Amino acid sequence: MRKVVNNGAIPLLCASCEGRSTGVCSALDCDQLVELAEASRKTAAKSGAALLGEAERIDRYANILSGVVKLTKTLSDGRQQIVGLQFAPDFLGRPFRSESTLNAEATTDVTLCSFPKDAIERMMRESPELERRLYRQALNELDEARDWMVTLGRKTASEKIASLLLMIAHHVGPSTVAGRNSARFDLPLTRADIADFLGLTIETVSRQLTRLRNDKIICIENNRLIIVPDLRRLNARAGN
Repeated sequence: MRKVVNNGAIPLLCASCEGRSTGVCSALDCDQLVELAEASRKTAAKSGAALLGEAERIDRYANILSGVVKLTKTLSDGRQQIVGLQFAPDFLGRPFRSESTLNAEATTDVTLCSFPKDAIERMMRESPELERRLYRQALNELDEARDWMVTLGRKTASEKIASLLLMIAHHVGPSTVAGRNSARFDLPLTRADIADFLGLTIETVSRQLTRLRNDKIICIENNRLIIVPDLRRLNARAGN
């Protein structure tokens, strides 16, 4: 069934979507948006839900509209390693691959807008701007992965925790309050996940978070809400 169209051009579903202005869909023209909207599905998933399995056949991609997704790799003995985080409005999926090489799991409640693999790959061939947008996201993820190699390989435990909090703050959107760049967010990972991601013990993670709180670099409320009064101080603690 055809979705309602706004002024005969942009589907209402797309007009009110953040991904329309900041995600990959911003590279599509009105006709392409209408076509994609006809085949799209908006879905919600609870924290902990599996979104995509390793070696699973890929038939749909998705834009993350809200929430955080963690990407993991599984070793032959069943152990898993977190290899990345994705935030709104990231594109979830690997174009031009028939099977997934990663597991994708909702680490918070998430909202997704998914669409057929064939449709978006055809649009990539037809729209150089869409191809460039996805290419830029891939390069940004590569830059983040290289920075993360430095974090994991050279930084101290304190710097690792600060670097992770800084990365999350950057993606959820820092704000300016009283002339300071500040941030406020729910920690999307458990202490165990953070330990796994950073190669630390759970005890070390808890100790370093307490140290940051005691030094008044962060505030922690209800065990998950992180408040960063001044991102410059957190950046300095991250060793940047």
